[in-house]
Amino acid sequence: MKKAVFLFVLVIFVLSANAYSQTTEADALVGLWAPSSGKARIQVYKKGDKYSGRIVWLKEPNDSEGKPKLDKNNADETLRKKPLLGYVMLKDFGYVSKNLWENGTIYDPENGSTYSCKIELIDSNTLEVRGFIGVAIFGRTDTWKRIQMKN
Repeated sequence: MKKAVFLFVLVIFVLSANAYSQTTEADALVGLWAPSSGKARIQVYKKGDKYSGRIVWLKEPNDSEGKPKLDKNNADETLRKKPLLGYVMLKDFGYVSKNLWENGTIYDPENGSTYSCKIELIDSNTLEVRGFIGVAIFGRTDTWKRIQMKN
């Protein structure tokens, strides 16, 4: 009986440690990231068990009239007056395996299109973000770098 209880406790411990490890790995995506263009900064955050990202900084936040840049290229006319700053451009990513998040979408404000997307963590400070239509082979990859916060 003592062996059975010990074995049960051991199994629970191993499963808990594994679940904690997966959560820690999945949360490696959370942080502030710079796409290769240098035009924006994206804050990736977790909500429930999904990951999303919003634009929190723009190199040129205002238009030629000094007003905040709007999502003027959005296919949905009702969203064309929405400011780009604060816009959620990454949505609904799930952690699927070591260093890989899939089944989400990425919005490109330069052309107003939304694409299927997968994100791979290359190292602790580098992401490969691949937007595509249909299958990943028909797409484009951008390398994002983590922005280190200064204390």
